[in-house]
Amino acid sequence: MLNKNIETFMGCDCDYEQAKTVLFGAPFDCTTSYRPGTRFGSSAIRRESYGIESYSPYQDKDLFDGAVMDSGDLELCFGDTKQVLEAIEQRTNQILTDGKRPFMLGGEHLVTLGAFRAVTKQYPDVIMIHFDAHADLREEYLNVKLSHACVIRRCWELIGDGKIYQFGIRSGDREEFRWGKEHVITRKFDMEGLEDVLEQVKGKPVYLTVDLDVLDPSVFPGTGTPEPGGISFEELRKAVVLVCERANIVGCDVNELSPHYDPSGVSTAVACKIVREMLLAMETE
Repeated sequence: MLNKNIETFMGCDCDYEQAKTVLFGAPFDCTTSYRPGTRFGSSAIRRESYGIESYSPYQDKDLFDGAVMDSGDLELCFGDTKQVLEAIEQRTNQILTDGKRPFMLGGEHLVTLGAFRAVTKQYPDVIMIHFDAHADLREEYLNVKLSHACVIRRCWELIGDGKIYQFGIRSGDREEFRWGKEHVITRKFDMEGLEDVLEQVKGKPVYLTVDLDVLDPSVFPGTGTPEPGGISFEELRKAVVLVCERANIVGCDVNELSPHYDPSGVSTAVACKIVREMLLAMETE
């Protein structure tokens, strides 16, 4: 018998009713400040996931043994950023209301704001852990407040001081870093101190947002704003597994893959493996 050809992230074809985690894509990049293309990230991750194994030798687990559903990409209006964020918030809220964990594939980093709005309504005491090359703490960028350069500042407005922990940050303007010292906890350049943070937030709801440009461009050139001096794949893999195993993850996302800037396909493969490792680590809860 022939079946419908429905493309999902490999091993993530569980029925919605049984799923613990629900993937969805947010293909949007209208506020990208340098090179566009992240709108193609989620579909590339889904498509190229079949080039990696569903089994992780790092964790001795297999995606086909999990309870993950891939619900596909949202159909987003590229001319209206507010409407896009509302659509992302609605999808995230639906997943949360049904007692499941939302896992969003971007897209530019602004899409995090839509998902985080929904999470904060259900979990007002949520903590954010943020992996990125960029601080994303600007008040505005070119007179626009809804920009991927401002996304963490907008998230801070929802939860306040001392609840956002940033790692790997190595780029931002002077005012961002000055403002950040007063309002967020930032670890520049690397992942040192992550275990201590996880002890501090133990038992609290946590939202993990991963901007893949936290990786060095030698590992991950397929992104719109590459920043030399980043971490290695192994450093990021260990960090996301640590967070997903130890923290109470109520939502998460992976963003900023622009696949066409890396025609070798290596950047997309890196993204796929990070998503796989996160999904499998959360299955240990």
